[in-house]
Amino acid sequence: MLPTSMPSFREQVMNIIRWLFKARGAAAAVFRLIDEGNDASINEADVRKDDTESIHNINGDIEFDNVNFIYPSRKEAPVLRNLSLIARAGQTTALVGSSGCGKSTCISLFLRYYEPSSGRITIDGRPITDYNVKQLRENIGVILFDMSIYENIRFGKVNATREEIEQAAREANAHHFIMQLPNKYETLVGERGIQLSGGEKQRIALARALVKQPTFLLLDEATSALDNVSEKIVQEALDRACNGRTTIVIAHRLTTIQNAHQIYVLDKGSVIEQGTHETLMAKEGGKYQAIVKRQQMEGIYDNEDDIMSMQKATEEDEQSIRILIFL
Repeated sequence: MLPTSMPSFREQVMNIIRWLFKARGAAAAVFRLIDEGNDASINEADVRKDDTESIHNINGDIEFDNVNFIYPSRKEAPVLRNLSLIARAGQTTALVGSSGCGKSTCISLFLRYYEPSSGRITIDGRPITDYNVKQLRENIGVILFDMSIYENIRFGKVNATREEIEQAAREANAHHFIMQLPNKYETLVGERGIQLSGGEKQRIALARALVKQPTFLLLDEATSALDNVSEKIVQEALDRACNGRTTIVIAHRLTTIQNAHQIYVLDKGSVIEQGTHETLMAKEGGKYQAIVKRQQMEGIYDNEDDIMSMQKATEEDEQSIRILIFL
């Protein structure tokens, strides 16, 4: 049998080019599907509308009215089912439920990363689609960049004055520890600078959000994984920050839930219990009562600080709860 001839150099190059174009086309299709399923700029066209309402001059009531939602990539598994709740401005509303019950989905819908399959979400009685998307989203900032502390805070408001930045740091309980650093506000953080503790990072992130003077404050795991001393400092700053604002906090610890004006217990995307901490604890056989009692029995209740940690329960029990708080 005669050996097959080897392709010429030109043919090899052309084959590689054809392969690259095929790969590029396949990759484009994959990324297009990903983007269709999770598009962070899904409604950016609304930002340019002249009739969008400013987010800064509103009262802040949030209502989910019979909201249903199915992720585009998992159409066979509804996430929210006729979910209705009201988070009143100036009050604390907590959503409680096991992992996968729809808490994070509520945030995604509120930020309009997705749209409800049916039902509607309103702010002060107006559909959320009437409001400026960019203003609605710009309140979240939880990471530290490799730059000075001053620049990290200023990232929240590019044209902020020195006075505004320092005032935001004071409100976040960060000014005191910043002034003790080698270069104070000019101290570099991150890989090129000093390493901050978890509590210090949270306070810088909070200061960055506060310098905007936002109507809505969204905080992810604000006091999770902090020691009791750090948590007290951060929580004190959060208590001040949430005054007059609608705040959403996702956390393992239940530091503030006992003071919530209203608690909604979610299960499989629906509200199954509703009330205050006291009324829900008084409901014999209720899910909220059972979960809280179990955590107390497992010794995760800290009597000294009146803090309940949910971390161990999350790792050990699929019925454990996590908290989404509207302040």
